[in-house]
Amino acid sequence: MEKANDRTITNPQIIYMWKSPLRAYKKRSSMVIRFYIALTLLLSLITLFFGEPLLIFPIVAITFLFYTLTTTPPQTTTHKLTKFGIETTGVTVRWDVLSHFYFTKKFDYNILVVVSSAPFFYHLYLVVRDEKTKKELIDLLSDYLIYQEHPQKTFSDKMAEWLTRLMPDTSAV
Repeated sequence: MEKANDRTITNPQIIYMWKSPLRAYKKRSSMVIRFYIALTLLLSLITLFFGEPLLIFPIVAITFLFYTLTTTPPQTTTHKLTKFGIETTGVTVRWDVLSHFYFTKKFDYNILVVVSSAPFFYHLYLVVRDEKTKKELIDLLSDYLIYQEHPQKTFSDKMAEWLTRLMPDTSAV
């Protein structure tokens, strides 16, 4: 049984729990700000060239979102596997609506991706800090869900990876 705050878990419905950040995070240098400004200016000029000045507002809004997500470190949260499902950030997703799970890697973190059943295909992204926790999660989740070692990537997954590779990889200052 995992320990939380130096005391053993007393709730018999909790199978396993771990603490981790809400999202994968890597501290970036000030070069990222320049990259965002340059990209925003370039896209704004392109939209002005095509005669669509209203598109500048969503471009600036999305740039601000990316900037805040890369400069603000995430909070730490507790994830729990229970007999009923997966509980994270106060929300419990039942086992009967979940389909399969797999792991990805981002910023030196393992990301547990749990996918719901059709027709919605919701995704839970849970950060796993170390390999020991990853192995325990594979063993425990395999009793309830299908484990995919090599997941099939959708178009949006491939686009997100491509955009992440465009980000300048500079060491943190």
